[in-house]
Amino acid sequence: MAAVTTPGVINVDWPAPESIRAHVTTRLGGVSVAPWDSLNLGMHVGDDPRHVAENRRRVAAALGLPAEPLWLDQVHGARVVTAESALQPAKADASVTCRPGVVCAVMTADCLPVLFCADDGSEAAAAHAGWRGLAAGVLEAAVGAMRTENGRIMAWLGPAIGPTAFEVGDEVREAFLAAHGEAAEAFSRNRPGHWLADIYRLARIRLAGAGVTRIFGGEHCTYTEGDLFYSYRRDGVTGRMASLIWMQR
Repeated sequence: MAAVTTPGVINVDWPAPESIRAHVTTRLGGVSVAPWDSLNLGMHVGDDPRHVAENRRRVAAALGLPAEPLWLDQVHGARVVTAESALQPAKADASVTCRPGVVCAVMTADCLPVLFCADDGSEAAAAHAGWRGLAAGVLEAAVGAMRTENGRIMAWLGPAIGPTAFEVGDEVREAFLAAHGEAAEAFSRNRPGHWLADIYRLARIRLAGAGVTRIFGGEHCTYTEGDLFYSYRRDGVTGRMASLIWMQR
């Protein structure tokens, strides 16, 4: 289980090289007031920009960030950008870097954040995978944008809505089954025309199909763990956590 540090940061627990730094924030330890309380890092959710700026400053100080993260304008697609050359904010749902000191980041509040690194510490990436992006192939696109051979990449699944809370319609299930028949095991019928989906299982299936088999994380539920995490589906107007990864200089 990952350990929580101040202000509300989880250190990623995976066998990455020492040069890789990876963390995900919680909702704790910031200055935002309800309904964004308290460590909201999203500028696009209606929060006071001064509060968001202070929250970002606190996270940067606590983690010793080497640079301002590349904040993405996430659109639930599969576009990947190279973090060191992208303009801020980049309209994409994943970023990759092979340059030390460049921070890749994605923001979530139910969608699945996935962090990647090469097993030799030479490359890192971050992807935002809601069901649309996951079905569109954002994880495969992120892996494909890395120079590292797929079998030498490891992935970590960050906090997302859990399998007991993520209800979807028939069309979502069909979108995944069209690509991978084994995706059926990630859905359980909930009521007519609706299913409970295991986004973690779906991500593992997609990653395995791309040749990435060393996959870690996937133990949280943003919807039910309201003391730690934001959840858009639970609260509507709410803040955003950030998952961040970089290589030390």
